Amino acid sequence: MSSTELPETPTAAATPVTVPPGTGRIADGEEMRSVTLPGLTLNLRTRPGDRPGLPPALYVHGLGGSSQNWSGLMPLLSDLVDGAAVDLPGFGDSPPPDDSDYSVTGHARAVIRLLDAEGRGPVHLVGNSMGGAVATRVAAVRPDLVRTLTLVSPALPELRPQRTAWPTVLLAVPGVAGLLAKLTREWTAEQRVLGVLSLCYGDPRRASEEDLRQAVEEMERRLELPYFWDAMARSSRGIVDAYTLGGQHGLWRQAERVLAPTLLVYGGRDRLVSYRMARRAAAAFRGSRLLTLPEAGHVAMMEYPRTVATAVRELITDAEGGAAAEGGS
Repeated sequence: MSSTELPETPTAAATPVTVPPGTGRIADGEEMRSVTLPGLTLNLRTRPGDRPGLPPALYVHGLGGSSQNWSGLMPLLSDLVDGAAVDLPGFGDSPPPDDSDYSVTGHARAVIRLLDAEGRGPVHLVGNSMGGAVATRVAAVRPDLVRTLTLVSPALPELRPQRTAWPTVLLAVPGVAGLLAKLTREWTAEQRVLGVLSLCYGDPRRASEEDLRQAVEEMERRLELPYFWDAMARSSRGIVDAYTLGGQHGLWRQAERVLAPTLLVYGGRDRLVSYRMARRAAAAFRGSRLLTLPEAGHVAMMEYPRTVATAVRELITDAEGGAAAEGGS
């Protein structure tokens, strides 16, 4: 790893701590734990593999999301991998980092420190949106930690972002987050969730009543956190800053350096990451495979989990040389 890209931070051994009351929903078969590192605490939502010895997978959510975003996909792959979804610093049940670094590099550093501390690498790394940008940076600078890479609508730089993506850009402007918090003070959690669904889903009707109820409960909980808007604003700024980086630090340049077998998933109705970026991404990630879902939005792993799981399964099985498939027979 080049220390000019991701400055090294002292890494201590992972220390389990008790997850505080009031955490997000825990689905059947999931387990929750936290890992403490110097200046950083990360919550993990784990889905243990169906049998011992399965290779590890790590799932990384996008802006405003959490490890819950992977609860639909993880059980579909539990016969193949030992899964864990991380709450990035300031999101889900992970508190803000002590250094307040919400940049893409800062989030990538958190993921790297987690993997180093737990000795879980190389992992099958899966990222969505901002988490896709984070996963790209991790795979580029620490290829030893990544066995395969799956990116669902990764937030890679676009010269002409879609108009519907501009709220994310505006959120990065200093002071806008505070103004938005005041302007939307009277909005209910349900109104906010419905707005997010209309933005992130190709067809919001694919979210079940139970999904909606759980999302509203999670939104209510998140809005009570004193750092909610700060984490959103700083992470939005981090995405915008990553879009402006050039040279070896640019995300497209780093995409070209990824050595891991890569799967790209793009939705035809994505209002945040343009569908037209699929072709450029397929050219940037060497030897990558591309799954396009014309009816999907920004979170295909939530809208079409079985379709996405099938593609991820093929990627992992091929990368493992068929060993995983043989082990299940």
